[in-house]
This record gives sequence, C-alpha cells and structure tokens, in this order.
Amino acid sequence: MSDKEKLITDNYEKESSRKSGNEGRKQVSWYLATGFLLFWGLLFFAVVLPFFYRLPKAMMMEDANKNVFIAERARKDLYTLSNIGTKMVGSKENEIEAVQFLLKQLNQIKEDSLKDYFDIEIDLSQASGQFIHTDLIIMYQGVQNIAVKLTPKNCTNQNYLLVNSHFDSKPETPSAGDAGFMVVTMMEVLRVMSTTKQTFEHPIVFLFNGAEESFLLASHGFINQHKWAKNFKAFVNLDAGGSNGRELLFQSGPNHSWLVDYYNKHSKHPFGTTLGEEIFQSGVIPSDSDFRIFKEHMPGLDMGQIFNGYIYHTKYDVVDLISHESLQHTGNNVLSLIRGLSNATELNNPQAHNNGHSVFFDFLGLYFVHYSEATGKSLNFGVAGAAIILIFISMWRMSVISQVSICHVIRWFILVMVIQVISFVLSLALPMVIAYGMDSLGLSLTYYSTPMLIVGLYVCPSLLGLSLPITIYYSLQRNNKISAPYHLQLALHSQAVILALLAIALTVLGIRSTYVVVIPLVSYFASLALNLLAPLHDRGYAWTGMLKLSQVIPCLYCSYLSYLFIVVLTPMGARAGSASNRDLYIAAIASVGTVLSFGFLVPLINTFRRPSFVVFALLATTALSLFLASSTQLGFPYRPKTSGQRVAYLHVRNKFYEYDGSLSKDESGYWFLYQDRRKETVLEGSNVNLTGLVSAKSNCDKYMMCGMPLYDYRYVQQRLESKWLPRSRPIEPPGSTTLEMLSKTIINSTHCRFEFNLTGPPQMSIFIQAYEDVKITNWSFLMSYLSNPPKYPLSYHIFFNYGIDNSPLNFFMEVTKTNGDFDVPLFQLGVSGHFIGQKGDAESDKLAKSFPSFAIQADWPASYQRYIF
Repeated sequence: MSDKEKLITDNYEKESSRKSGNEGRKQVSWYLATGFLLFWGLLFFAVVLPFFYRLPKAMMMEDANKNVFIAERARKDLYTLSNIGTKMVGSKENEIEAVQFLLKQLNQIKEDSLKDYFDIEIDLSQASGQFIHTDLIIMYQGVQNIAVKLTPKNCTNQNYLLVNSHFDSKPETPSAGDAGFMVVTMMEVLRVMSTTKQTFEHPIVFLFNGAEESFLLASHGFINQHKWAKNFKAFVNLDAGGSNGRELLFQSGPNHSWLVDYYNKHSKHPFGTTLGEEIFQSGVIPSDSDFRIFKEHMPGLDMGQIFNGYIYHTKYDVVDLISHESLQHTGNNVLSLIRGLSNATELNNPQAHNNGHSVFFDFLGLYFVHYSEATGKSLNFGVAGAAIILIFISMWRMSVISQVSICHVIRWFILVMVIQVISFVLSLALPMVIAYGMDSLGLSLTYYSTPMLIVGLYVCPSLLGLSLPITIYYSLQRNNKISAPYHLQLALHSQAVILALLAIALTVLGIRSTYVVVIPLVSYFASLALNLLAPLHDRGYAWTGMLKLSQVIPCLYCSYLSYLFIVVLTPMGARAGSASNRDLYIAAIASVGTVLSFGFLVPLINTFRRPSFVVFALLATTALSLFLASSTQLGFPYRPKTSGQRVAYLHVRNKFYEYDGSLSKDESGYWFLYQDRRKETVLEGSNVNLTGLVSAKSNCDKYMMCGMPLYDYRYVQQRLESKWLPRSRPIEPPGSTTLEMLSKTIINSTHCRFEFNLTGPPQMSIFIQAYEDVKITNWSFLMSYLSNPPKYPLSYHIFFNYGIDNSPLNFFMEVTKTNGDFDVPLFQLGVSGHFIGQKGDAESDKLAKSFPSFAIQADWPASYQRYIF
C-alpha cells in the first residue's frame, strides 16, 4: 500500500469513528421507548391472534353437489351423537344407543355410495384382552369396534390405510368435542369420498372405536385381533384435548418423515409443531391417545382439537360450543389428507421409507415447514457456527473503525457477555420465582380464568430480567474508545452467542425442537450480514433498522408458538393433580417465549433517552399484576361453566373381612382426589360442609393400596394427595361387587390353587398382595406382570372393564409356600366396583348440591372389599 493510499484509509477510519461516536450520542426521546415495546406487543394482537383463531368459511347443504366436506351435515350428526349423553364403556348409552346410531348412519352412507366405483364393508366386532400400563394390568372384555372399509371397485391392493377415532366418553360428559367432533368428521369424509368419482389406490378403513377413554382398550383389541389388522400400513388418529377451533398435528411417525411430507402437501390449513410432539411425549400433558397403541404396529399421524380445554371431559363439552367453521377446518384437512395418503406409494412398503424423524412447524397457519432430523442437525450446527464467525468479523470491524486492537474489543465483549448471561438467567428465573412464591402463598392458578394476568405475572418480569442488567451497564460504562452503538452491538452479539451455544447443546442432546432457538438466531445473522455489507454497521444506530426488520418474523412466530402452549397448558392446570405446581410450566413457557421473541429487541431501549423509564414501567406492571392476582376477584381461578374447578370424589363403602370371614371394619365416606393445586381451599366459605376432612395418607401406610377403591393408574399415582371425609350413615352402593371363591385345591406339598368368580359393574379392580412367606407362581393374568411386580408398597393391580359382554370374570391363582401350611393367611385380595353414571343416596345428593356453581363434579358410588385367603 502506498503512503497516499494509507493516508486515505486512515482518514476514512478516523472520519467513520468520529461519525460513529457522534451518531452514537443521538438518542431518541425517552417517551418513545415504552411505545417501542408496545409496538411489538400490538403486533401480537394485530397479527398473531387473528391468524391463530382464523377458520375457513363453512360449507352448507346447498354446497353438497360440490363434493366437498359439508360442515352443516357433520354438525347435525354431532348433535344427535352428543345428545345420547355420557357414553362410558359398559353403559347402555355406549354399547347400544351410540352403536345403533353409528350403524344407522354408516348403512345410509353405504346405501348412498357410488356402487359402480366403491365397495363398502361394515364390520361390528368385539375384543377382549389385557396389557400392562404403568404399574397395573388393564384387562377388558367385550369392547366394541365399528370398522368400515372403503375399497375402489375391483381393487386388489392389500395395503390399507387406517383412520381412527372413538365415540365413548369419560364420566359425566356428552363428549361433543372429545371425540364426537372427530367421529362425525370421519363419517362426513367417508360420505364425501364414497359419493365422489375420485378413486384411489389403497383401501381405507374408518375405525369408530368404543373404548378409548378407559385406557385405549378398543384400539388395542382391534390392532391385535381384527381380521384386517395385518393389512394396515399407516394410520391417522383423530382425537381431542379440547373443543372447537383448529386441530393440531402433535405427533408423527415414529421415524417416517414421509407422513409429514404428505401432511404438508395435502392439508389445506396446516397447524402443527415438533415441539408439541416432544412435550406430549415427555409426559407433561396429562393425556394419552390411541396413537400410543397403533404406533407399535405401524407409523402414523396424531391430530387433535386443543382449544378450550377448560370444558374437556366435563358436562360442558356440548355441541353448542362447536362452530360450523371449526368442523369445516378439520374436515377440509382430514378429507384432503386421507385422499393423499390413500394414494401414497409408501404404503406398499413403509419400512423401505423408515428414514428417521422429521422437524415440522407452521407459520401462523400460512406456511408449513418440514425437513428431516438429519437436515435439522446440519442446519442448527451451520447457523450457530456461521453466527459465531460473523460476530468475530463484526468485532474485528469494530476494532478497525475504533482504532483499537481486536483483543481490546474481545475483552469488552467478554464483560458484556457476562452481563448478557445474567440478563438471560434473570429473564428465565424471575417468572419462575414469582410462580414459586405465589404457589407457596396458596395462590396458584390465579391466571386460570384471566389469562391476561400472565403478561403481568410472567412476561413483564422476563422483560425486566432482559433489560435491567444491560441498561445499568449501558448507563455506567465510560469507554470512549468503543462507541456506545458498538457496545450495544456487543450485547446483541452476546445474545446471539448464547443462542448459538444453546442450539449446539440441544442438537447434541437430540432435541428436534431446537429449530425454535435457531429462528431468531438466523434472523439476527441475516441482519448482521446485511449491516456489514452495507455501511450501516459503523454508522451509529443506523444498523438498528435492519435488526428490527429482521426480528419481525421471530417475534411473530415465537409469540405464536408460546401462545399456543399457554392455550393448551393453562386449562390442564386444573386436572394435572394437586402434587404438581403447574404455575411453573406456564412461567417457563412465558419466559422462554419472551426471551426468543424479544431477546434481540429489548436491549434497543438503550437507543432512547432514559431507558430506565421502561424498566420502571415493567416493574410497576408486575407489581400491579401481583396485586390484582392476589387481592382481587380477577385472581380467583374459577368461574361457573366457562372455567370451573374439577371436583372428583367417590361415595365409598369399605368393608374389611378377616381370614375367618368376620367383618373387622365397615366405613363409609367420601374420598376426594384433587385435580388441581388449590384443592379444597377454594371451597372455603361456600355452603359445602367439609368438616372432618383428613388426609388419606395414614390409611395408605396401614392398608394395602390405602384400603380404597383406587380407580386407575392416576388414582394410584395421586393416592397420597387424596383426602377422606367420613360419614356416620352407611353408604349403600346401587349395585353389588361380588367375589366368590369357587375352589381351593392343594396341588402338592408346596403348591395350592385358588379359583374365583367376580361379578359387578363394568369398571372393577382386583388388588392382590401375598404375605412374606408366600409366593404367587401362576395366575390367569399376564405372567410378565407377575414376574415384574410393582415396587413396594404397591400391590398387584388388575383394572377390569367390560363392554357389551358382561359375563363374570373367572380367574385362578397358584401360590407356593415352602412349609406347605395352607391353613393360615396366605394373601390379601381386594376388589372394588365403580358405579359410574349412577347417583348416590339422599345424603350424597345433598352434599353434591352444596358445592358452589364453579365446581364441576365427577362423582359416583364405589365399593371396596378386602378379603384374606
């Protein structure tokens, strides 16, 4: 370089440094700083919410000749189905009335079909079996399935597509949303496909299963026993965790990303995310679906309603809350998707296309993005590495323009990095501290009926954590060698490095949802690259314009995704059990969403004068929200009908029989199993009399399985949190649960065989616990469960359900005892019966009517008898 060129370069660098310093001092008026943050908040309300709740126009009967999904017709079917009422397995409503309605509709569809184009076969079957789930055996008998096979005329293809949903229900709910909505969607899809001259390659089986809510019984029986089971190559499961709105694709595969490709090509209104799949499969969501059963046999997709989970599994899950537009949304998607999959060449040999998991997500319902897990890993590592390299280039550029060494810039970067790490940690920790503190004060779920409180309770503290450290640093730092705009860029570079390292770590751990972290990172990378290519990087705060523009998409998407999970998880707080502080989950979602949405934007308040004004505004909003949540009616979690408290209790009659047959204990009372963290505290001051309510834990320490009629695995898991309200007048169950010992046979000197007969209501449990010197060696149930018993203090637990077949349960047990003395107590055997759908006596009815209007009760009589043999 000549002396003249060197002089020109030096002059340019000095001039750039002077301009940068001058422009760095030009800050915008302080009163616009709050408006800056409000703009991004308004963007959420103006863009995210309308797209989140957007639904298509509903098709009515006058559109029937267009060969499209007709929402009006589907809703008419839903009205009839839901008006049957509660459809528990074993009830008349489920086994007879619902089955008859469905068969009538399906036979009419068959009659109206284009018989020159399609063959329709309707098969009503029963299934019986058993399987292990968590710490108990689920056993079933005579559960019903209605399967409809739609086959193109003269089709010889033996590779079928399965479409599944269920028509049974939980106790005390007409189940219009879960899953009557999906049942009528399937019927309408079948109706449209069978009357349209549009053929397909693979036969389609529509399975209307009659026992999903009782732990996936019908799907288990169907896929293991039905005559068509061997022909299924893929499935689509349709279920619900709420009512109305859009359905979410929340599980796929496993390891068959081509299914997501078909969803992308054929779904008209895409709505899904890998994050939902990973959260659901982590166990955070207290639900299950038939997807778990079917995925052991073939790959598939799991789609479900997720809006308005407040009424899920309650008496308020009624057809009046379901719009035509919501049915149209789901119907459009399912019809198009089934048509696409029924022509999929991959169904001929799915295992040849076992190409791993996929990463998928939609953007505001407008676009659907998906790629393989391997591509996702390369993308994550590539973006993280490129961002770090570009940040180094930016710092080198700062050193050149500022006429300092690169080491000088790096030293300041390290300092800013420490401050930004503190900001990052604070933004995540402050909402969690508030959630923990409110819970410690007995104020959980204050946002349950007023979700806007989440903004003040969790979003504002997260923004406070992001803004406070960097604002203090920015106001105190006095380094004149590096301009103020450069210092601000170093803070943003630090945020990018944190996200890059986080992306690398999460990718190494195999978390596919890492894409959520990469989206704001790649947007920052793009803005930084453009600012470096243009002269904006070194012109004071001129680079902030490109940065703001680049953060529009991350802000929209991350807030959209966060809102989705707040919508899904908030209602679940009232049914997740009293042992779980669900406030921490909501706080975590709100804080992570805030960091990803605003992490690159909040430091920009330092481009305004008096950025501390924003900090104080956030602090004041948080304080106001805490006051409203803790001291006003806004913070009371429950409201009648729309967002009530789930109150689950049994009217129990317990009898304990000793070895000689004498009755040693006979007690009656109400056994409460709380669904939420607030338990009975919200009932204080109401008319319900809970005097004498005590913890059931002492019973659990004394008796096998607490000496209570534990209903299912959730009751088992939460038994130590349950409470007992005794009553003096004996409860008379509306029916009997009878255990009869048919025979006791001594096989040889060390073995003895017992045979039993059990009769009672459709839902019963058997509890077995041998004494120390006795071993159970054989029985009628699964031997794998016998060889791997539940951990102490749990006993063997067999949960038995019957459907249309109510014949007695006959079972045997063989025990061994080394001394051969079988004339002493050998084992305890408890049986319980649950009379779901039946009312209690007058005293129980009086208690039920005393609950406040916001209480949503799920109660029924139950009996328990403990015997010693």
